[in-house]
Amino acid sequence: MSTINTTARAGRSSRTKLVLTRIVTACLVLTLASAAFAETPETLLIGPGDQLHVQVVDTPELEQHPRVTDAGEVPLAGVGNVKVAGLTPSAAAGAIRARLIAAHYMNHPEVVVSVEQYATQSISVLGEVKAPGAYPIDTPRSILDVLALAGGLTSVADRNILIQRRANPAHPLRYNFSNDADQAIAGQVLVNPGDIVVVPRAGIVYVLGDVNHPGGYAMANNESKMTMLQAIALAGGLTKTAKQGHARLIRKLPTGAFSDRELSVGDLQQGKLPDIAMMPGDVLYVPFSYGRNIAVMGAASIASAATSAAVYAIP
Repeated sequence: MSTINTTARAGRSSRTKLVLTRIVTACLVLTLASAAFAETPETLLIGPGDQLHVQVVDTPELEQHPRVTDAGEVPLAGVGNVKVAGLTPSAAAGAIRARLIAAHYMNHPEVVVSVEQYATQSISVLGEVKAPGAYPIDTPRSILDVLALAGGLTSVADRNILIQRRANPAHPLRYNFSNDADQAIAGQVLVNPGDIVVVPRAGIVYVLGDVNHPGGYAMANNESKMTMLQAIALAGGLTKTAKQGHARLIRKLPTGAFSDRELSVGDLQQGKLPDIAMMPGDVLYVPFSYGRNIAVMGAASIASAATSAAVYAIP
């Protein structure tokens, strides 16, 4: 009998432990899910012209469908105008709840706000994309999706992209479209209806004279930067007849004048001089050893000649 009772108690104990384990596991899952949900912020902000659906739980007479005014407010029965532009729907619900309490209309209202219709349901994609224009969207889309709608970037696009928010135009958002696929995906942001995406043109540097492929080269790498040796490499390197010791770096100054610096490419290649960072619009001219007319031209004339050079993207 004692053995039977001991076995029964052991069985009940095992079942109790199993139930408790399942309860703890379920609570842990719910806690993690709640935390994950809380860490996912709303990104679509309310703007003028949007039509909202405002509900107060267990108070159907306060259900309303107001439209946001140009001033960014919604007129609500019983409490007047409430500022909601630039807020997420949940933040707008909090603002309306606070107004209901402040007006002594309700003590503990539960407010739910959703956007029924956005006033602007398109985005504008401008600049260095293959198909710039306006594209209709009614929900937030990732920046990569938006760029795909516009046909992708051109070969001379800058990788630093500007996003102007419809609800907060004074504080644009910047996104770097990295050449590294993992970074491009990990760092992408959402574009909301009414936003404007601007893809600027990358800076151009020019390599002219006795090089294998003279022309302009877009600074379209991740950093939007280029050094002199990188520019020479993109131009196919110097020819055998190049006068390496008398290369000229021509740069336009803010005053409109040109600086003209002579330097030795050979010293750069041998590490005797530090590599030089080039600026957008810079012209590197490498003269021919046997002399050509352009070798005696002034900096302004060489810079002028650069404007007609072919422009290449970084391969």
